[in-house]
Amino acid sequence: MSVFAAIADPVRRRIVLLLSAAPMTAGQIAAEFDISRPAVSRHLRVLRDAGVVEGGPSGEDGRERSYALRLAALEEVDGWLARVRGPARLAGLLASPALDTEVRRTRRDNARAAGGTTEIDGTRERGTA
Repeated sequence: MSVFAAIADPVRRRIVLLLSAAPMTAGQIAAEFDISRPAVSRHLRVLRDAGVVEGGPSGEDGRERSYALRLAALEEVDGWLARVRGPARLAGLLASPALDTEVRRTRRDNARAAGGTTEIDGTRERGTA
């Protein structure tokens, strides 16, 4: 199963968030949900099979499993998000009021330097040379 499929379920995403703070035992994770412990174990198995979490025996008797998040497994998601954000971030920058202000200021300054006139917001300004 892919990492994307593994984190598609809201319960599994919440488990990932819980484990992002610190490793937890299966019992600690199950205590955070209103679903059965076997259901939480199935979600943990999906996350483990996808490589999102790793688990192993813990405790004095080794009967409990402790789970930790594997951040490296989320690099695929991080890369995908970066590709999605790239064009959106550029579009946001190009539509920003700050860029608009800077373009208008540059046009005005260039017109003044050339001794011409420029129109900004319907207002004609005469440059001074």
